[in-house]
Amino acid sequence: MSAVRRLAQLLPGRGDLDAMRLQPGRDVLAGSMVALVALPLALGFGVSSGLGAAAGITTAIVAGALAAIFGGSNLQVSGPTGAMTVVLVPIVAEFGADGVLVVGLLAGLMLLALAASGAGRFIRYLPVPVVEGFTIGIAVIIALQQLPSALGVDVHAERVLQLAWRAGVAWAESPDWEAPVLAVAVVVFLLGLTRVRLLPSALVAVVLATVGAAVLGLDVSTVGELPSGLSAPSVPTIPFGQLDALLLPAIAVAALAALESLLSATVADAMSVDQRHDPDRELFGQGIANLVSPLFGGIPSTAAIARTAVNVRSGAASRIAALTHAVVLLLFVLVAARWVGEIPLAALAGVLIATAAQMVRVSSAFALLRATRGDAAVLVTTAIATLAFDLVTAVILGLVLAGGLALRQTAREARLDEVPLDDAGHSQEEHALLDAHIVAYRLDGPLFFAAAHDFLLDLTTISDVRVVVLRLSRITSLDATGAALLADTVRRLERQGITVMLSGVQPHHDHVLMSLGVYDELAHQRHVFATTPEAIAHARVHAARLEHPIADAPA
Repeated sequence: MSAVRRLAQLLPGRGDLDAMRLQPGRDVLAGSMVALVALPLALGFGVSSGLGAAAGITTAIVAGALAAIFGGSNLQVSGPTGAMTVVLVPIVAEFGADGVLVVGLLAGLMLLALAASGAGRFIRYLPVPVVEGFTIGIAVIIALQQLPSALGVDVHAERVLQLAWRAGVAWAESPDWEAPVLAVAVVVFLLGLTRVRLLPSALVAVVLATVGAAVLGLDVSTVGELPSGLSAPSVPTIPFGQLDALLLPAIAVAALAALESLLSATVADAMSVDQRHDPDRELFGQGIANLVSPLFGGIPSTAAIARTAVNVRSGAASRIAALTHAVVLLLFVLVAARWVGEIPLAALAGVLIATAAQMVRVSSAFALLRATRGDAAVLVTTAIATLAFDLVTAVILGLVLAGGLALRQTAREARLDEVPLDDAGHSQEEHALLDAHIVAYRLDGPLFFAAAHDFLLDLTTISDVRVVVLRLSRITSLDATGAALLADTVRRLERQGITVMLSGVQPHHDHVLMSLGVYDELAHQRHVFATTPEAIAHARVHAARLEHPIADAPA
């Protein structure tokens, strides 16, 4: 593939514009809500990094806009994040402000190289329990990070558990109910309107909380004074003598930006309907953002999971929302700093706590916990590691555990069977099926996270077919990820107008298939057959589009 063709694949296209035409009004409202949530976070992360509030808000505006334009997700919101701040603090201490900006430039170049090489596709091999565990851990972290603002106390700590503990102790020593009541009111308001899509509920909640606090004269902390403008673009002073020393920090920043952004996009897809991100384009967008943001004095950025979740829950459908978030932040800085400064921090904390609660898909988590012991162990381990350590460590631990369990399962169950085949008879039957627009596939061996994706994805590319029969009797092992990918394959085929039928489901796989919704994706609940001949007989009638009675399927 030529470099020009590869670049064309990574640049925005017609599909992005088509998505923007769907509901621009709701996208603008969603982006405005995200901006309100992003404002104090951008300021705080800028201060925490050691480069100041102006660096944080600059990153949210510049990187947020560029990642929205060039990124691979319609829903992703980017900017400074807590995870990135933790990585930047020691870099600032050792190399100063210019060192951080150079690290951002180098990380941007690395992300562009990853995008050009197609490295983003490897995110699809993350097991579902790892992604779900990571999501649960991040949701808990988001909620715990808001405790100081929700309780109205001023405490600081490097670790989120330590921060939550200090916040609780500080409030218990001098309890004040105004901020907690305001935060709880916002949470109850938002969770009570979860199913209402007619209004931007988060934006309404913030406005009502701000007006209510002012009318009642509540003594609560507010966003406060904002920077008066952005820095003019300039090339940072490059310490050429320290470039070798800056290389390792740049690799760490690039790795964190790539991993957090791709996981955030995966979570956003799971929270939405019919949204799918392009991982290589997402890396490309993050590379552009990190390459340009330092020129304006911004710090390295990545996708922000909390802000992305707020964006999805506020009804966003296209990248107009993320662009609006950047534009509104710029307007805040230029013309509306005074009014925005009056927003209570407790109200914004309530928005994020409600968002964290909505990020956790309880039914999906329980399905994984019930699927297999291995899936449950991976989910719980990843969630706890995300909370106790950091994102990268959690994902590595989850992958190592999932890989070890999968290899152990494969080693115990894998076998090689010699299957005698009558070539002539097989060929005649196969041609007869193709003439009837029926295709039968037999799945052999283990169907787990590392082996399931590619050949199941190939099934969705078939054409001129009316019915697909999936023969599952030879599957030797099946985990939650394999079942989830099978469900996705069935869903895509059915959306293409291709009816899917299953045959030979083994009793010990039935529970996993049911828990992960494979049967729910079939056009009819009775499209499950004990044997392949029964399935093919039914498929022939179905493909001919004749009226026919529905036979009883096996229990």
